[in-house]
Amino acid sequence: MKVLVLLLALLPFSLGSDMYLPLDCADIHKHESTKPSGVYSIFPGGPTAPLQVYCDMETDGGGWTVFQKRMDGSVNFYRPWDHYKRGFGDLTGEYWLGLENIVLLTLRKKNELRVDMADWEGVEANAHYASFSVDPEQFDYTLHLGAFTSGSAGDSLKNHNGMKFTTYDKDKDTWEKNCASHFMGGFWYLNCHDANPNGLYVPDSGSPHGPVYVSWDTWKGNTYSLKTMTMKMRPLSQCSS
Repeated sequence: MKVLVLLLALLPFSLGSDMYLPLDCADIHKHESTKPSGVYSIFPGGPTAPLQVYCDMETDGGGWTVFQKRMDGSVNFYRPWDHYKRGFGDLTGEYWLGLENIVLLTLRKKNELRVDMADWEGVEANAHYASFSVDPEQFDYTLHLGAFTSGSAGDSLKNHNGMKFTTYDKDKDTWEKNCASHFMGGFWYLNCHDANPNGLYVPDSGSPHGPVYVSWDTWKGNTYSLKTMTMKMRPLSQCSS
């Protein structure tokens, strides 16, 4: 059954002329390029398993499937393994798509990764990676990144590449303690982080608890609490403008 689902999901589904079931946001953008950014249904797991996601249809040519978004601190990201596995949050606000869904999306096509962020003065920066994929749970959702290719934010994920995912209740990092517990998030921690996208969201960077914030070290340092951060993927075949 699993093999059948995998084979079916290799291409966008077309069930007659009036029904088109996209695998990701890039398929939606390719099918109708005027669609605005917003929440859409995609079908990476097959016709009977719709998945709602937020699609960025504007940035760098559009067609990005957003899997992580921080913007106002309205959602708690200090959560256990099962929450990060399934996903949580509000698609119109802050959310995490879920590791199982991320695996599914990166399994179907070869994707690139873009990370967008902004500080509290409204200055924006980004980081772009040539490829992005995540292993299944049996391999602890290990992260695989291609080369850092561009972006004024710099490369804060270099040392996270090849790391397993860690939460406060499942320690898979290389530190003697638990990075997720100590730095208030769930991520592909090493020993411990240069990037902490799922860390504590606070408007003040003066916490006495150290670098626990939503941060990107190569841009603002790991003690600066960023205002926004969004992580998104797109198939490499998608043309950018």
